[in-house]
Amino acid sequence: MTGLLTRAEYAAIAEGLDLPAAPYIDGCFRSGSGPLMPTLNPATGERLAHIASAGPNDVDIAVSRAREVFERGHWAGTHPSKRKESLKDLCRLMTRNRRELAVMECLESGKPIRDCELFDVPGAINAIRWHAEAIDKIYGQTSPSGDDTLSVILREPVGVVVVVLPWNFPLLMLAWKIGPALAAGNSVIVKPAEQTSMTALWVAELARTAGLPRGVLQVLPGDGPAVGEALGRHMGVDMVSFTGSTDTGRRFLRYSADSNLKKVVLECGGKNPALVMEDAENLDHVAEHIVNAAFWNMGENCSATSRLIVHRRVRKPLMDLILARLRDWKTGDPLDPASHLGALIDREHFERVSGYLARDGLLAGGIAEWPFLEPTIYEVDRNDRHAREEIFGPVLSVIEVSSSDEAVAVANDTDYGLTACVFSANARGAIRAAREIRAGTVTVNCYGEGDITTPFGGYGLSGFGGRDNGLAAHEQFTEQKVIWIDLTDPRDGDNVG
Repeated sequence: MTGLLTRAEYAAIAEGLDLPAAPYIDGCFRSGSGPLMPTLNPATGERLAHIASAGPNDVDIAVSRAREVFERGHWAGTHPSKRKESLKDLCRLMTRNRRELAVMECLESGKPIRDCELFDVPGAINAIRWHAEAIDKIYGQTSPSGDDTLSVILREPVGVVVVVLPWNFPLLMLAWKIGPALAAGNSVIVKPAEQTSMTALWVAELARTAGLPRGVLQVLPGDGPAVGEALGRHMGVDMVSFTGSTDTGRRFLRYSADSNLKKVVLECGGKNPALVMEDAENLDHVAEHIVNAAFWNMGENCSATSRLIVHRRVRKPLMDLILARLRDWKTGDPLDPASHLGALIDREHFERVSGYLARDGLLAGGIAEWPFLEPTIYEVDRNDRHAREEIFGPVLSVIEVSSSDEAVAVANDTDYGLTACVFSANARGAIRAAREIRAGTVTVNCYGEGDITTPFGGYGLSGFGGRDNGLAAHEQFTEQKVIWIDLTDPRDGDNVG
């Protein structure tokens, strides 16, 4: 566990944290006009802080200030190289405070500190840095419009952008969204999940220290009805980028329809399959990826592999290897670097996930004691609720098939389409299956989401309107403009056309 501290050292960092607990509006923390909102440590039930939530007046002030700074060009009109350097300065500050950010994320979300240290915080810094570096490397275009015209195709910032974050990857999803949104020159208002507000608040303060003008990055903690809906319906907001449940995503489409038809981009849920074909090689390698895919971050991951679709001839040896690997996945104290699984986010979610536990078909786990749930595996029919509904917990459904064609058919038998994995020694067959699976990202002989360079999003109920990551993320935070220039000499006659 290279780079990790001890449990005692992380506890000492936790004791010394100065936890942010108020909305960040116009470059400073302000007393929110909404009620106090307790933020709890999911692993212990301990109250970490009472966060002053935002109210309707705070929403109006933040939107007004975001609009003002955008119209004045304090950020949008800044030279691209200057925006790049400010965002790189933010990355340097985040790097300097990386351990504190990791511990804060661990305390508030219940995520294992090993994931926060080794994945979430470095991934967030890398995302912002990557988008910062892209700022002065994205070119406009011209079209082949003939010698008599010059048509210039530009990308311009949308304006006031709201990003609505989930509780499962608070810091990483913040970076995935504010990186390209700020790089494009927008003013950004962040609405974090009620359970996990603190890292977003701290990053906003770091951004101000890094030189971002007041009002360019603001954070409004609060619940969905008071803050999320108010922002979604606000006539002064130009765009909402949302990551979370499909049901909540639908609400933002309604808010847009009922207000100013603001742009909406949704990254929602998934019921992601891993297909293990008859000819899959190195089943121990396959088992390692399946266990990580299903149980990483307690399965509270929209791209988690929750369906293992396995050929009947390799099911038994593969399951033996998966069950053996589960013994290394310790569930427990999130601040303990030996823990692979931490606490589920809150009691409501714990009760929901626990409702899927049953005796029939149980192969492993099934033990739940608030706030922890052991990695659980069921053998099910393709039509079982375990195989069809997004559980969003450490629960894997195993479905046996008899052919590659059946595996692809079962994989596509879902309303979702976010990610999928294919394991096969036959390159042609694996690529063909990857082409036939309806999902935004399909990995072959591994589990993953691509990286910061590859667009991330899904089909069906998994997404709408755009993609995170890659240059596609920059495009979704911009409007496209054509400037058409007539180059003919007006003295040559009537050239109107």
